[in-house]
Amino acid sequence: MKTIRVASYNIRKAIGTDRRRMPERVLEVLNEVDADIVALQEADRRFGVRSAAIPPLLMDNQSGYRPVPLNVQVDSMGWHGNALLVRKEAEVARHDVLHLPYLEPRGATMAEVAMNGVTLRVFGMHLDLSGLWRRRQAAAVIHAAAQGAEMPTVLMGDLNEWSAGRGCLADFARHYSFAPCGRSFHARRPVARLDRIMHCGKLALKDCGVHESAAARKASDHLPIWADFALG
Repeated sequence: MKTIRVASYNIRKAIGTDRRRMPERVLEVLNEVDADIVALQEADRRFGVRSAAIPPLLMDNQSGYRPVPLNVQVDSMGWHGNALLVRKEAEVARHDVLHLPYLEPRGATMAEVAMNGVTLRVFGMHLDLSGLWRRRQAAAVIHAAAQGAEMPTVLMGDLNEWSAGRGCLADFARHYSFAPCGRSFHARRPVARLDRIMHCGKLALKDCGVHESAAARKASDHLPIWADFALG
């Protein structure tokens, strides 16, 4: 049975728990996780032209990944900080950005990716700190994902939801299943499941977890989460 690994990682603009900006450490962690598709949050610098937190040449030389070309800003890797990475040999059939309702600017990304004999539709997101706006943003993502629901679909990102099963988690749960990856924040002492991976019924979850290596505990204040899927 062919499987595909996805991962979600809030890289905090490549600023580690030691407050040093070192994109090389982020790439080291991504190489450890070894996912086929990765949703990044806080993938761009915050100020100025919002250039990519991981320089393109560095990513090309030190990883097997390439960003999905969102064609939004010249120097940015993502859309409101959300980026999707795929293996260099993967095929991206379609991609898009989602405009979400916001108190502060937020967005989501989508790509249809063919890899390992599996074609998957992936949404990446980073939701608001406000519970009211999180639910509005979740509704917008759910609505967008309903268009083309015949394709196996994964939604993942930093949902910023501290509750166990309320708020936007309850909204998503009406349509998708959650991979029980585990606690990913704070990287030094994980106490919260802020980062989540969700999937539709066309995919069978084979395994999942939080990647908690020495490098991951330094590279960002979030740990990456991952899940392995097969077509159900």
